[in-house]
Amino acid sequence: MKKARLDQIDRNILKRLQDDGRVTNVALAKSVGMSAPPCLRRVRALEDAGYIKGYNAQINHNTMGFGVTIFAMVTLKSQVESDLVEFEEYITKIPVVRECHMLAGEVDFILKIVAKDWDSYNEIFRKDLSDAPHVNSIKSSLSVRAAKNKPGIPIEMA
Repeated sequence: MKKARLDQIDRNILKRLQDDGRVTNVALAKSVGMSAPPCLRRVRALEDAGYIKGYNAQINHNTMGFGVTIFAMVTLKSQVESDLVEFEEYITKIPVVRECHMLAGEVDFILKIVAKDWDSYNEIFRKDLSDAPHVNSIKSSLSVRAAKNKPGIPIEMA
């Protein structure tokens, strides 16, 4: 997929959609200074070029009963590519693991996990994480609060 060079209107569209994915095409077009049909064509082109991966709602985890967020630092017994892939494939099947990032340094992976409470996490730890393939150690840290939780990327508006 060839990536087109983004102009200022494209950047404005991306920023507006990132800030409010539910914005109507008419409102989006107006906010970026163009009419609706060419705006929609630009949005479709940005989707086709891979700049826009999808749209989703931000769900309030507390309202849904997931009161704690835990970051688990995982070290594997080996960093052989097949072991890394096997661990990643296993982790993707655990719904409460919301993010999994491979790191450079002492820790191999950091996982962002949501749970109803600390006891629920303990159950996840014992039944799911401890049984993950090639795990050598897991260190868990409970998030006390989130000072910033901004999805997406910074889009420069030059």
